[in-house]
Amino acid sequence: MFSGIVEECAKVVKVVKEQENLHLTLTCSFVDELKVDQSISHNGVCLTVVCIKDNTYTVTAMKETIERSNIGLLKEGDEVNVERSMLMNGRLDGHIVQGHVDQTAVCTAIDDAGGSWYFTFKYDFEPEMAKRGYFTVDKGSVTVNGVSLTVCNPTQDSFQVAIIPYTYEHTNFHTFHVGSVVNLEFDIIGKYLSRMMQLVG
Repeated sequence: MFSGIVEECAKVVKVVKEQENLHLTLTCSFVDELKVDQSISHNGVCLTVVCIKDNTYTVTAMKETIERSNIGLLKEGDEVNVERSMLMNGRLDGHIVQGHVDQTAVCTAIDDAGGSWYFTFKYDFEPEMAKRGYFTVDKGSVTVNGVSLTVCNPTQDSFQVAIIPYTYEHTNFHTFHVGSVVNLEFDIIGKYLSRMMQLVG
């Protein structure tokens, strides 16, 4: 369980493909605090630490994860938003994030807002998935590359988020451009409510 409050950007130092799996080796400031079997969110994808060595750690993504997220697009030198799992005695500063990416979206516009920015993202809209809560609502929560954000100006297949300078500088939002592929996790509360509506409807 995560909150969507990114701790920092880790750097990819090695990418190894093994059959249908992808092994990613990264480095960040808290490597010496990690342990094998620990869960870490990478661009919103919950991955398990499988090896720690020489100030780096390695995680493995399987086929399902690669197909549903932007993990398979990562290359050496890329910055990845990372967050360790929540402590039970901590504050939920973002929203409830599972680390289970639902699908990807594409950045279609970046607009200056006088020191902040509006990023617009477009995703594939599927009516059946929308019935299960895979959509955005105005002022609702969404996770973009692991960052907990508030939705504004949603349409059937797109939405905007407002990014302040701190978020821009401390996450990989500063690397985005029109055409960038990002990971989306829709709000779990919305998914539960949608499912309940189907069952009682």
